[in-house]
Amino acid sequence: MPKLWQTISRHIVAPSQLNAGVLFSLLTPAGRSLHLRRHAAAVILARVQLIAALFAVLVPLCSIIDLLVFPGDLAWLLITMRTVSTLLFIALAWPRELSVEHPYRQALFSLLGLLMIPPMFHLFTAEALAHADATQAQRLVAQLYTYLPTVVLGGLAIFPLTALETLFLALPVIATGLLGASVNQSLNLEQHGGILWFMSMMLGVAIFSGMSQCHYMATLVLRAMHDPLTAAFTRQSGEEALNLLFRLNAMADKPLTVAFFDLDRFKSINDTWGHETGDRCLQMMADSIRQGLRRSDLLVRWGGEEFIALLPDTPSGNVAILLRRLRATGFGTRPDGTPLTVSVGIAESREDGIGSWEQLIQRADQRMYAAKALGRDGVVTPDGEHISLAP
Repeated sequence: MPKLWQTISRHIVAPSQLNAGVLFSLLTPAGRSLHLRRHAAAVILARVQLIAALFAVLVPLCSIIDLLVFPGDLAWLLITMRTVSTLLFIALAWPRELSVEHPYRQALFSLLGLLMIPPMFHLFTAEALAHADATQAQRLVAQLYTYLPTVVLGGLAIFPLTALETLFLALPVIATGLLGASVNQSLNLEQHGGILWFMSMMLGVAIFSGMSQCHYMATLVLRAMHDPLTAAFTRQSGEEALNLLFRLNAMADKPLTVAFFDLDRFKSINDTWGHETGDRCLQMMADSIRQGLRRSDLLVRWGGEEFIALLPDTPSGNVAILLRRLRATGFGTRPDGTPLTVSVGIAESREDGIGSWEQLIQRADQRMYAAKALGRDGVVTPDGEHISLAP
């Protein structure tokens, strides 16, 4: 049994190993981080727009089949419904920016709209198609229309969704499909058992495929976002987070504080004891800072020995307490046994003259260099005060 589980983990859920946290994030969206949810929202919305654009072209073209197969009144009913569907597809395909406040909600509502168009088309035409049995061609095309909801369930497989999300999105599609199938007759297992079985199979495939895409996307995103040495966010992912947090905190009129850390005399460590020893010092420093941060805070490796702590909804006056606590526990030790020290500059988004996250970083960077000029192992705050971090 353990070998079977290892094989599944290696070949199905690779490239990362399956654990309780990963499994929870595949079953429910509650286990996803803010960054992962935003990336998933971008992927979902992009695919919705692409598919909607394709159907906006293909759906009206199929009107030719309706005109050739069905009598005039029924054909024009179907063409009218196709026109309405095409307009809805165009609306979904129309380019739009991803929402800043609720990107995932926007993506899921767009996806639900896309999924419901074919079942609703089937529902509103089911009664008319039920009487279209004059020729074999009419019966064949009418029967194909009844499979629209099932095809939609299969289409869920191309979206990176958790199991719970796939199930909730599938329920209105299934309900609409069964309602359309019950037109002019009651539902019974003998007549509709095949459709139910096919829907169940498509739903199962969609759930498994969505979970697999979620896991693979999460693995790629996490690897791309994190520095392999210190496990802090990379500069690129940090800039994305800064841009998002700056806008969110500005809209909510809340402060975003940045603490710019620079490891003192780091070059001498590399020159004297080598780069491997320097890497271990960076790891100790990053681990120490991370332990003092909240779950909502982010640690970014800005470059070399420079790190940035992003502290949303935190006034700059509260940061000195955090830094003293970090200094009390220590940032690690140098190879000669002396403690590692840092110089820190603090900036807050609500300061005068700060209108972008770039200006916020620039001001924190300037104060970090001011802390170095004042003797290192200290902090320069937004009001110009220099606070020593020495015990």
